[in-house]
Amino acid sequence: MAWLIRLGLAGLFLWQVLREGVFRGWGFGVLAAGVLLCAVAIRCCYRTTLERRLWTSVGLLAVLVVTGAAAQAGGSHVGATGVWCVAAAVAVERLPLGYGLALAGVAMGAYALVSEKSVPGTAGTVAGVLLIGYALRLDEEARGAGFRLLAQERAARRAEAESAALAERARIAREIHDVLAHSLSAQLVHLEAARLLIESGAERQRVLERVTAARGMAREGLAETRQALSALRGEMTRAEDFLREVTATEGARLEVTGEARTLPAEAGLAVRRAAQEALTNVRKHAPGAQVEVRFTYLEREVELWVRDGGARAAVGGLAASGAGYGLLGMRERAELLGGTLEAGPAGPDEEGFVVCLRVPA
Repeated sequence: MAWLIRLGLAGLFLWQVLREGVFRGWGFGVLAAGVLLCAVAIRCCYRTTLERRLWTSVGLLAVLVVTGAAAQAGGSHVGATGVWCVAAAVAVERLPLGYGLALAGVAMGAYALVSEKSVPGTAGTVAGVLLIGYALRLDEEARGAGFRLLAQERAARRAEAESAALAERARIAREIHDVLAHSLSAQLVHLEAARLLIESGAERQRVLERVTAARGMAREGLAETRQALSALRGEMTRAEDFLREVTATEGARLEVTGEARTLPAEAGLAVRRAAQEALTNVRKHAPGAQVEVRFTYLEREVELWVRDGGARAAVGGLAASGAGYGLLGMRERAELLGGTLEAGPAGPDEEGFVVCLRVPA
């Protein structure tokens, strides 16, 4: 639209110049050369102002002022007026305001000296040209601000996408770590038990049971890895179904209360990992203990409560297995979801250990 308007005004200007009848014969060549010179000067001025080359831009606009003076000397008052008005408008639009007004003053001063209009008419033309130049300047500034805002918005979107990608990578790494840590820790418990049995000269059958249990844990770890991948894709069994399976395997007692509902993927994973870690800790630190698990659907969150009744067998070297970061990992996972995890002794007069997880769901 802007370029169409410019071309229309340029065509109208040339038509008025030709109607003067000043240019004849070879004069048309001079007119064409002058028009080409002015067009090149304006185009180069637009480029040099973008590159912030002040004095080059001033020099190019001065070429327009001189060309207007040459047109006036040749008898083309319309051509001179048009070139001076364009030079003034472009100067106010493109140059720093002080320099633009100074150069516009030179151009419009030359016009005022040769103008055949009345003083009010000349003043109106000068004011109109300066107003057009200033309006174009405001439009350029607004578009520049819009481009800057668009660039900032695109940069913010790129940063948001990168942040989301990093968060997803961290989530995947956390899931894989939790699955492998639980599986390998459980296997290590049984293998450590097998080692202690071998050192104590226990029967072959008892050692074989521990090795078989370790192999079973390896299979469970593989199954859990597949489940974790399914969870990352949004496919996961209900939390209470998983708790029923794992408590049945461990011989624990499960109680589910509240109105059952589908949990968000992150909340369901937190419940699963906390239950696995708590039961693994019971095997390591309180072998033979009776375990109670309570899962409660609250209004805006869910609660997992796991308590053991204290060790019923010697702990031996099993408690030393594992990295020791289970509770820390569960607490970090809960805090990432805006929840809490509390773990500690059951009470001053009670045996055992209690783990309580609450996460929004």
